[in-house]
Amino acid sequence: MIGLGLIGDNIKPSRAPRLHREAGRLAGLDVSYELLIPGELGKDFDRVFEDCRASGMRGLNITYPYKQIAVARAEIDDPLVRRLGAINTVVFEGGRARGYNTDHSGFIAAWRAAFGSATPGRAVIVGAGGAGRAVAFGLAALGAGELTIVDTDIARAEALAQALGGLAATVKVRDAADAEIRAAEGIVNCTPVGMVGYPGSPIDVSLLGPQRWAFEAVYTPRQTEFSLAAAAAGLDVIGGYELFIHQGLDAFRLFTGRVVDEQALRAALAE
Repeated sequence: MIGLGLIGDNIKPSRAPRLHREAGRLAGLDVSYELLIPGELGKDFDRVFEDCRASGMRGLNITYPYKQIAVARAEIDDPLVRRLGAINTVVFEGGRARGYNTDHSGFIAAWRAAFGSATPGRAVIVGAGGAGRAVAFGLAALGAGELTIVDTDIARAEALAQALGGLAATVKVRDAADAEIRAAEGIVNCTPVGMVGYPGSPIDVSLLGPQRWAFEAVYTPRQTEFSLAAAAAGLDVIGGYELFIHQGLDAFRLFTGRVVDEQALRAALAE
């Protein structure tokens, strides 16, 4: 049995357990996957994390709001991920915890599947937390010429801009950015707004239309107010489910060393 888990807060609707169990079935492996909510367990994140390590669990996914906190608990070999400052995947091995960011690699894979070698152009990212960091670094790697980071916590946005220094041609920080959204080629939601339990859109949907693409990091539900409005306005939309699939495939490979066929996994999840 390969024991896996997810640490996060609003995770009861998560499809991650099914993804990893189905991936295990396709790979001929017996996989268990637990949802671990610190508040319900009466423990803080660090205690839950260490309990998982001590239990012999193989690995963890980390989600909102713990992706940046988890950095202090793991060894991170990739200098880019250390600079990114957030992890969503941890592998336990020989008592050690190794940290990775498959949101970053998964976003790049989802972009290339949708848009091939096209570059993002000018992009606005709403939300500078763990997901926002992964996507911002992904957009920089894909050749975005200008990134505007929007967050009501301006210090958090500035910290992300500083981490990105030199990777993107121009990085701006705003607590609101109507003008930048209208002028952007792409708009990204990396906040929890839109997910189950957090309805609405963090972006005024009346601003949508001039852009050519949008990305929604939320994957539960598969369609959000923002993604529906972006599609209705004529934008090409990458939904959060695409990030979910690609980051999940990358995480499963890290957990098990096995590569699962993407189309077979999609078909299994669609049943």
